Amino acid sequence: MLDTMTFTKAAGGVCGALLVFLLGKWAAEELYHMDSHGEASYVIEVEGGDDVAEVEEVDFATILASADPESGAKVFRKCSACHKLVEGENAVGPYLYGVVGRDKGSVDGFSYSEAIASMEGDWTPENLNGFLEKPSSYAPGTSMSFAGLKKVEDRADLIAYLDSLDN
Repeated sequence: MLDTMTFTKAAGGVCGALLVFLLGKWAAEELYHMDSHGEASYVIEVEGGDDVAEVEEVDFATILASADPESGAKVFRKCSACHKLVEGENAVGPYLYGVVGRDKGSVDGFSYSEAIASMEGDWTPENLNGFLEKPSSYAPGTSMSFAGLKKVEDRADLIAYLDSLDN
C-alpha cells in the first residue's frame, strides 16, 4: 500500500541520486577542465609538410551529371517526414513535385518563412545544392529545421531524383 512515508522515501531517493550525479559532474569538470592552452608537452615532427596535395574541387554540374536518381529516392526518405511528392499536397513543408526549376517561395497555399518568401529566382540545381547543404546558412531565418546533407553526392542524387519526377 502506498502511504506518505513510502512516497517520502521514494522522493528522497530520487533527490539523493540527483545530488550524487550533480556532485559527480561538478567534480569531473573540476578535474578535467582546462582554462588555457599552454605549450604542448610533446611536439611531433612531420616530414614533407610542404608537399601537401591540393584537393581538386569538382564542379557540381559534373557531379550532377553522374547522379543516381534511385539513390536519391533513398535519400528522400529523410525529407519525406515533412514533404510530399504529390502536386498540391503540402505537409509541414511545401510539396516537392516539380521543385527543380520552380520559383522560390511560389507554392500556392503554403506559408513560407520570410527568409524564403523574400528570395528571388528559381530553384536551380545549384541553388538546391546550396540549400540542401545547410538550409540555415543558405536562407538565414528559415523555419526549416533540417540540418542538411553533408555529402555532395547525396545532394546530387536527391536533386536528380526530384528532377526525374516531373519529366
